[in-house]
This record gives sequence, structure tokens and C-alpha cells, in this order.
Amino acid sequence: MFRFRCIFFLICFLVQSIVILSQQVRYSKEIEDKITLVENSLSGWVVSPDSNWNLQRRMTYHNIHGISIAVIHDYKLEWARGYGWADTSDKRPVTNQTLFQAASISKSLNAVGALKLVKNKKLDLVKDINSYLTSWKFPYDTSKTHSIRITVSQLLSHTAGLTVHGFPGYKWTDRLPSDDEILDGKPPANTAPVRSEFEPGMRVKYSGGGTTISKKIIMDISGQSYDEFMAKEVLQPLGMLQSFYTQPPPPGAFPYLATAYYGNGTPITGKFHIYPEQAADGLWTNPTELAKYIIEMQLTFEGLSNRVLSKELAQTMFTPTIDNAALGVFTETRGSRKYFGHGGSNAGFRCQYYGSLDKGDGVVVMVNSDNGAIIPEIINGVASVYSWTGFNNQAIKQIFPVNVDTLATYTGTYNFESTTLQVIQKDQLLFLSQNESTPVRMYFTSPTDFFIKEVNGELKFQKNQQGVVDAILIKQSGRAVSVKRKL
Repeated sequence: MFRFRCIFFLICFLVQSIVILSQQVRYSKEIEDKITLVENSLSGWVVSPDSNWNLQRRMTYHNIHGISIAVIHDYKLEWARGYGWADTSDKRPVTNQTLFQAASISKSLNAVGALKLVKNKKLDLVKDINSYLTSWKFPYDTSKTHSIRITVSQLLSHTAGLTVHGFPGYKWTDRLPSDDEILDGKPPANTAPVRSEFEPGMRVKYSGGGTTISKKIIMDISGQSYDEFMAKEVLQPLGMLQSFYTQPPPPGAFPYLATAYYGNGTPITGKFHIYPEQAADGLWTNPTELAKYIIEMQLTFEGLSNRVLSKELAQTMFTPTIDNAALGVFTETRGSRKYFGHGGSNAGFRCQYYGSLDKGDGVVVMVNSDNGAIIPEIINGVASVYSWTGFNNQAIKQIFPVNVDTLATYTGTYNFESTTLQVIQKDQLLFLSQNESTPVRMYFTSPTDFFIKEVNGELKFQKNQQGVVDAILIKQSGRAVSVKRKL
């Protein structure tokens, strides 16, 4: 069922493929200076005396092989650049043409596809999904839905009350399931059935399973395979001629596909996993191409373009249904500005994009690693260099000088369940290592309170009745954990 796209699309892809892989785009001196500034302005969640980090050093620190970045300014792609390796064994560098798995960012473009059917008056967002499903019907459980019908809008905004958060993908040696097998949780599907968990429209519960139902609706209405419909109706009109939803990928794309890596830097068997769900996680693309989608949606939202959707439909897409969940995107207010965006997490890939709903700013970052910690650091750097006031919302910390002899009393090993923290003293500084990871510097705000720039949280050394440090108290996301010292 996973057919290659139409001949026209394959021709467009081959035309794009003529670009030499090692070629790096050069920009004007003004833009190159901004790129250099971004590369040296990465930062974490807190502002401190040495807040800024260097991109290459942070890649080494996080054990990231490859990164691709695109920055949008004034409704234009201002610059895009690749760093590191798409594949370390082949010595293929990341370029602007390197393709990454977009993971859940796929849901944003899927929503555009559904809205294209609305534009063509073939789909109503508030009708019962079973009025459009013909090859498979959703099995309602009235004890949970209370006879309330699920709508397409709810599928796209994760408010349908459905199960199955995400999908792990399949190895090349696995037999791939059909859509019906995925939705019913039948072998060879490796996930549970997509079913109702609670009444639709009550609250947000992220469901890649719900997105997979929307894929079936698109196919049943259009009479086309999903990748063909998306190529013709969404990707090609957006100018995303390298991108595709075809799973497994077409052979001609392989020289451009980034290899997926675990967090420790080793490659995933078979280079990457296959995602037959497609709509929820199957898009292959890059930041340069995703920037085209972001820019077009920004222009459409403001009534300055209608190449794919109308202004009204773009505004519908970016209007939250519950909390910040809109159609295929999540919205955020940072400072005085509103943004739409989505992140992604497939095996060996992480990504994130943001687009402003005014003035045409945006950023896309994609990495071929299970470790996505560098992504917010890069986005913070872009926001700082391009003066996105209020976007970072970084905490300001005053550093407290702690006597070197006091620091020595904190060193040692601290354990909690499967987590081991090692506090190490080097010269007059302390460093923290988790499960033998690269040590990170500890910054003190009082004789016992400290923070690390890599992880947002409050940390404090605790003493027992004898005045001996016996634990580290960690407060994060409303949860407090005491990590006991090995005495």
C-alpha cells in the first residue's frame, strides 16, 4: 500500500537532487555575522555571567552528530545551515538538502491537508468522523463517549479523548502493518488499539492514534494514497519538493537521508525506523523546506497569500480548541507575541519549530539524535540575536561565592532509584555528572542552593541532624525528590 508518489513529484525530487551535497550556502556579510552570533549565543533556561555557549562545543557536549537550522525573518528564509554529519560512517555532511524525520511535526502538515479538503468543500470539521470513514469505522464505546460523536477538529487538536500517544516505528526486518491493523492494534502492529478513553471535547490528551484516523479520512475522501495526496495537495503547492510522506522512503532519496542515532552516538540498526502511520510521524523533510510551510501559513493568516488555504482556514488552524491545542499545532504567548509550533520525537531524531503570528519570524531546528537538549539552546540563541522580546523568559540568577573548603564537603555520590549523581570538585568549582555523563558546572545562589544551566530546576544540598550533607533536594515541574548521599 506504500506506493511511490506520482511521476511529477519524482521528477521534481530528482531536479532538487542535482545540488552538490557538500555545497554550503554563503550569505552577505551582514547575515554571516548574524549566523556567527547565533552560533556563539546558545543558552539554557537561566541568565548567568557566562550564559552563552558555542554551537560546536555544545554538539560535542551533547554527543550530537548532525544539526540543521533555518531562521525566518520578515516572512523570508533569512538563512539555513547544516552542521556536522548526516552519517558518520559515510562521512556525509549535513547540508541544507539533508532530510530528517520530522516525527510529530508531520501532524502540522497533515492538518493543512485536512483543511485543504475543507477548502474544497469535501470535509466539515465538526461532523462525526464516521460520516467520512468508509474503509474502516471507529468503534464507539458509549460508556466512555456518552453518545457524543468525535469530530475531525478534535482529531487534529488532540481533544477527541483517544488512546495511543505515539508510535515507536518499525525495523527494516519487520512486517509493516496496514492502517486498519494499526488502528485495531492487531499484529504486526506494535501499539494498542486506538479507542476512546473519555468523552470527546473534555480536555487535551495527545493522541497520534487520533491523527492516524484523520489519515484514513483523507484517504477515503480523496481516493488517493496518503503520500500521493499530501504531495499533490500540500507539499508541492508549498514548494516542498524534496519532502515526502512515503514510507519506506523512495530509493532516490537515500543519498539525502540523515542516519538516526541513539543518545550515546551509536547508529540505529538499519539507519532509521520506518513509520507507516505517516500522518502522525512519517514526514521526511528539512528546516529549509519546513520554513516554506511556516512562511506560507504566516502570510495566509494575515491575508497576504492563499496558495494552499484561505485566510479564514489559517485562522481556524491557529485558533486553540482547548488550552493551547489548535489544529496540528500548539500556540504559545511569549512576551507580547503569539507563536504556533510543534516538536517531534522519532527514534534517533528530534526537532522543533516556531513561527510568529505577526511580523514573519520563525525558526526550525532538526537533529539526528535521541538527545534533543541542544534544540532549545539553539532556539534561545536565535531569539536573542533576532530580539524576540520575551520569547526566552530566562530566569536571572545572582552567583554566590562559596568557600572552596565548603565545596569539598559536597563532593561524593548521590543515589535515587536508577539515577546516580556524582559531585566532583575541580580547582575551585563543582561539577555534577548524572549516570557517568559529561560533568556540568554547578552555580551557587547561596551556600547550599545551586542550579545547572542544562536543566530547569531548583537544587539544594541538605544536611542531617549532625550537620553533614546527606542529600540533594531536586524540585522540578512541581515535584520534589531527595537524592541520598552515599556516606
